[in-house]
Amino acid sequence: MKGPLGHRAFLIYQGVRLMSVVAIQMMSVAIAWQVYERTEDAMALGMVGLAQFAPLFLLSPITGDVADRFDRRAVIAVCHGVIAVCAALLAWTAAHPELGTAPIYLVLVLFGCARAFAGPAAQALLPALVPPAELAQGIALGSTTFQLATISGPALAGFVIAAGGAPSAYATSAVLEVLAVLSLLAMRYVPERQERRGSGLARLLAGVRYVREHPVILGAISLDLFAVLLGGAVALMPIYARDILHVDERGFGFLRAAPAIGAGVVALVLAFRPLRRRAGLTMFACVGLFGIATIVFGVSRSFPLSLVALAVLGGADMVSVVIRQTVVQITTPPEMRGRVAAVNMVFIGASNELGELESGVTAAWLGTVPAVVIGGVGTLLVTAIWAFLFPQLRDVDRPEDHDVR
Repeated sequence: MKGPLGHRAFLIYQGVRLMSVVAIQMMSVAIAWQVYERTEDAMALGMVGLAQFAPLFLLSPITGDVADRFDRRAVIAVCHGVIAVCAALLAWTAAHPELGTAPIYLVLVLFGCARAFAGPAAQALLPALVPPAELAQGIALGSTTFQLATISGPALAGFVIAAGGAPSAYATSAVLEVLAVLSLLAMRYVPERQERRGSGLARLLAGVRYVREHPVILGAISLDLFAVLLGGAVALMPIYARDILHVDERGFGFLRAAPAIGAGVVALVLAFRPLRRRAGLTMFACVGLFGIATIVFGVSRSFPLSLVALAVLGGADMVSVVIRQTVVQITTPPEMRGRVAAVNMVFIGASNELGELESGVTAAWLGTVPAVVIGGVGTLLVTAIWAFLFPQLRDVDRPEDHDVR
């Protein structure tokens, strides 16, 4: 069996993801560095996350329905075109520091809108590119592509910013997004059946109802939400880079890339040696490890130790990602994958973008190091509570065999 790599559409789509994620990661690094350079305020970094999460949350019923009613490839292509425009606008704001941060936040709202529509369509598209029997391996390989981009994006951004400033990073991102759009238009695949039934409100809320009625899915995505929400330290990395670890833009880029290095290694291992048994218990153990690694990073004053802690953190998180996505994708009917993916994207966005806000607020109140350490301790508590509240999730053996329908 050739596996997912034997399908041309899957290969093209992974190339699209590689280019687009590198572009988004470069933009994220440049935004964080630019905002902290102008404000030196942890709260301002937290607002970066809020500006991106608000559209994701407010538009989630619509974005999932769009993914289930229209050609998902076309939806993704339009969104990446909008992201290219956002990169160009951010380059303009970087070239005019006298404007402050307000224009940056306005562009981030548009950026968040584009990502809100792209996320559900992208998650729902993958099952149409590979046969069901190869989906779990395809998810792991796709995660490997994502992590490779997440590794290279921040590191590349660090060098580009050091050489030509934030405008150069944004310009590079815009070019990559345009190339991603052209590649998408060249991809050929057989679209799955789209949703055409049901009243407007009932159709929009179907994804929420589906997640609520299946404890394994609800437990998995909510565990990820609260664990990453409390344990996220990404928003505070500019502070760690400049004020605690005393490294420059290149060092900051490596800090941002370190979690993806760990996640990429784990994703590659899972692509060729998938989990065989006790997936639920393994996921809980890895979320706990995520919390421990967060605490180690929080108290570290050594740049190498911080990189190791972040790599362990990323690797532990990847186990949860693969298990969760395999369960959700395999057990969700094709015609409503977009709406279920939209619910999942709200949870992911809350854990990432709201996690940035939580980190910024806590750091402003208590200080940077206490904020990260308390977050790691919170992750450990959430892991213990969720293991008690969701025994069905704890008892999952092989995620690809777990039919919740």
